[in-house]
Amino acid sequence: MSRFRVLLAALTAAAFLCGLAVAVSPADPPAASTAAGEPRARAVRDLLDRRARAVLARDEAAFTADLDPAADAGFRQRQHDLFRNLAAVPLDGWEYRLAGDGDLGGVRPPAADESWAPELRLAYRLRGVDATPSTQVMAYLFTRRGDRWYLNSDTALEPAGRRTWRGPWDFGPCHVLTGAGGFVLGHPGSEPLAARVLAELDTAVAAVTEVWGPSWTRRVAVLIPADARELQALVGPAFADGTIAGVAVADRVDAGTRTAQGQRVVLNRDSASALSPLSLRVLLRHEITHVAARGETADGAPLWLLEGFADYVGHRDGDVPPRRAAPALAERVRTAPPTGLPPDARFQGGDRELAYQESWSFHLYLARRLGEPRLVETYRRVAGAGRVTDERLDALVREATGVGVEELVRGWREFLPATFP
Repeated sequence: MSRFRVLLAALTAAAFLCGLAVAVSPADPPAASTAAGEPRARAVRDLLDRRARAVLARDEAAFTADLDPAADAGFRQRQHDLFRNLAAVPLDGWEYRLAGDGDLGGVRPPAADESWAPELRLAYRLRGVDATPSTQVMAYLFTRRGDRWYLNSDTALEPAGRRTWRGPWDFGPCHVLTGAGGFVLGHPGSEPLAARVLAELDTAVAAVTEVWGPSWTRRVAVLIPADARELQALVGPAFADGTIAGVAVADRVDAGTRTAQGQRVVLNRDSASALSPLSLRVLLRHEITHVAARGETADGAPLWLLEGFADYVGHRDGDVPPRRAAPALAERVRTAPPTGLPPDARFQGGDRELAYQESWSFHLYLARRLGEPRLVETYRRVAGAGRVTDERLDALVREATGVGVEELVRGWREFLPATFP
């Protein structure tokens, strides 16, 4: 059990930072000079529309008909592979959006009558998961030969710092297992882990909903990358290493509607496969809690709240005694009990395991003292405010609980010796 807690804490520390603070992307830029009447823009837009329709109609010939016959053979083959890899992916939408002229950024264009590299985004929706499209940057290079435009490359602009986003379908055939709580998307070789995840997914979604309430989609897409390269593409290089088993990511959060776009739970196949059934259950519930709460979580909210709450939901109704679930904290309670809640910096250093355990135990205390409805209300008020002063934090906590932070911390410190004898 000690090994489980150490592993899980190391993973979930990365999970929320990546999912909200790192993986959030900017809003779609407004359309620029790609006016509908401009022949070049109109021709490329028609090309992209044909390509999008072909994806949804499962028409490979139409999808590849506009590839530049003079393009690199490897690129042309990868486009065929991409189309085939999408076959099992449950899509409710797939379109391309021109957003501006763009430029070649010093990249030498291929031999053609004309080349163009507009600002471009892919907007796609996963069925039953995405209420609004996930939008991703596509760095496409188009060429004109005679009076016809073609797609020439999706890598040529990399020397200029423009990269094409890669989805799971860029890394191999996609296999999908579906349940009431969402689906698990993996590749050949991930079937055993995908089956384990699917077996937990419906109950994990139900467990999170029981605490958080029904005001979220209640369907989750869990992705299992084939390797570290795909993991890095989906969650970012800072977290794509062997210490991560699960990451909750999102494109962006709309503060006005309190909704998040492009939410996914991404698992590291090797690390997650090594987890015990209990560890995997807690991990999934922790990450799905981040998904449920993401729309009401603003940047800068304290990590003791965000991670402690997710850990509380993850461990809720488990049969593991607190001292076994949080051995580092149990030892600290005997020798040098915590004097306050952990600052954010501790969640990223060598002391992060203890920071997680302290935060979880604080939420366990709050749930027992206040009840879960007020615990959830505390999360909503504090997380929704984002980064605030200590005085404002205290006011928000008082609004939700009737008491201030100092009194709650004092009660928590008295709670610890009895809970970790």
